[in-house]
Amino acid sequence: MNLQTKISLQAEEYNPIGYKSKVVLLGSCFVENIGEKLDYYKYQAFRNPFGILFHPLAIEKLVLNAINGKVYSESDIFYHNEQWHCFDAHSKLSTSSNDELLKALNEQIELTINQLKEASHIVITLGTAWVYRHIESDTIVANCHKRLQRAFLKELLSVDVLSESFDAIINLIRSINTKADIIFTVSPVRHLKDGFVENTQSKAHLIAAVHQVVNPRHKLHYFPSYEIMMDELRDYRFYGKDMIHPSSLAVDYIWNKFKTAWVSKEAATLMKEIEIIQSGLNHRPFNPNSEAHQEFLKQLEAKKTAVQNLHPHISF
Repeated sequence: MNLQTKISLQAEEYNPIGYKSKVVLLGSCFVENIGEKLDYYKYQAFRNPFGILFHPLAIEKLVLNAINGKVYSESDIFYHNEQWHCFDAHSKLSTSSNDELLKALNEQIELTINQLKEASHIVITLGTAWVYRHIESDTIVANCHKRLQRAFLKELLSVDVLSESFDAIINLIRSINTKADIIFTVSPVRHLKDGFVENTQSKAHLIAAVHQVVNPRHKLHYFPSYEIMMDELRDYRFYGKDMIHPSSLAVDYIWNKFKTAWVSKEAATLMKEIEIIQSGLNHRPFNPNSEAHQEFLKQLEAKKTAVQNLHPHISF
């Protein structure tokens, strides 16, 4: 008896992700989940320089500003609740010092352009089609930073506007990097603060728009994170305590699907070695001074050295 409907995924044959690949990840919360997996397995990965970006217009603005070499100044930040913030960035970057915030913004912009130029793969996770327009400046923000709701207008981006934004992101990236594979995915995280119906409408707009631009022959791909969560993991045991975000089990499941589709066979073999090393580094012995533990540490060091000799960029 088959108790689960499964999405068929084919392994990428032409440019799979390996340990020489450079992966840039931009977008919503799910980028953090996949990024943490890539970090754990010591891939060369760079994610969310401005923190989590929930909607495509925020991602487009980040890429545009990076390519144009924007320099952030006092006019781009504001003080609220004893912190300095920027409407283009997540509160992760907010700080009590305006100089520190400007320094962080400009450093991250410089890192972003360098990473985009060198990337072999760019993963873009789309969270929501709902956006907030700051009334005073008439601009759509990446994050409201808990400013009063009356300072913003809430809008739902149409399929056409979203499609145009995806085209803009692709064209901007292609202006500096023609070789990278761009992988779009819709986040399985439900934005229920918008409402149940509104969340479904938002996801539908994102899915309809992204499929207007996806074309594997042009290195533009779609990975079905949202569909895996909705169709293969349709049970609340696969959600966290908030019943909104995927549980660690669900993240592991979708990661394994991503690995099947996008990670090279050679890299998958090395991942097993790295997992052994990571487990060893996390091991807490009963007796650190015992001969058995000292021998364990010696063998662990030998495994680390063997991996680092093959891939000097890896550090534990």
